[in-house]
Amino acid sequence: MRDNRGTNQRGQGSAGAVLGAAVVTMGLISGTFYIFACGVMPGLGRSDDRVFIEVMQNMNDAFNNPVFFASFFGALLFTAVSAWQLRGTSSYRWVLAALVVYLLAFAITSVVNVPLNDELADAGDPAKISDPAAVREKFEDTWLAWNVVRTLLSTVAIGLLARALVLRGRDAKARQSEYFDPAAGSSASR
Repeated sequence: MRDNRGTNQRGQGSAGAVLGAAVVTMGLISGTFYIFACGVMPGLGRSDDRVFIEVMQNMNDAFNNPVFFASFFGALLFTAVSAWQLRGTSSYRWVLAALVVYLLAFAITSVVNVPLNDELADAGDPAKISDPAAVREKFEDTWLAWNVVRTLLSTVAIGLLARALVLRGRDAKARQSEYFDPAAGSSASR
């Protein structure tokens, strides 16, 4: 009979690392959406139309970078891989729920916020826009509303992942306790 304890322990370590990466990347994305909802957009909302358009165009352009994409796509990838790795455990349903919830936030970003960002970029140089108020009006309220929704969804997702992390820690502690329990038999039978 082959002993798979070493393999299982390495797999469990990998599953823990991936779940940890899912928590971190989801936290980064949730925080990004949150800061826009609580500070960036309310502050920018105090600006005149041309300034609003110019700053949003600049921020949207600045977000097109590998660091942001690593977090945005990483949250999805790490959560999906974690769900696959943890199937059959008490953490699985929590990670799967986080994946479904984040998929909704990801879809909102892809279907609503990014196209609005693209339309704003296509409006061109704010100094040359004939009716900046109309451009802003078409963008601002819709973008803000859907940003709040994706903020809430990604916050729920990080809560679900945190719950999975707690359960995984409890499961690991229980496995360790069983292994070291002297009443469980001799080390030769393990």
